[in-house]
Amino acid sequence: MSELNLPPAETVVKTARTYAVDLIERIIWTFLGAAGAVALAAGPADMLSASFWESVAVAGIAAVVTLVKGVVARAVGAKNSASSAPSV
Repeated sequence: MSELNLPPAETVVKTARTYAVDLIERIIWTFLGAAGAVALAAGPADMLSASFWESVAVAGIAAVVTLVKGVVARAVGAKNSASSAPSV
């Protein structure tokens, strides 16, 4: 019978934890960046008309896009990174 060459459980847990931390950090920073950009455009810059909750919704949509991108990146890229770049 052929032998399975599985990585140690500790390695799998570290990889999953690294990926999760990476993805969560990206989602939070995307939300904060999008919220700040929309708030600036709708507020002091007066570039568009958006309420506070509309601005939060736009930032939430950007964060969801980051989440989906990170999940897809795990499928095509390195398993311990939310980046789709092959070298990360």
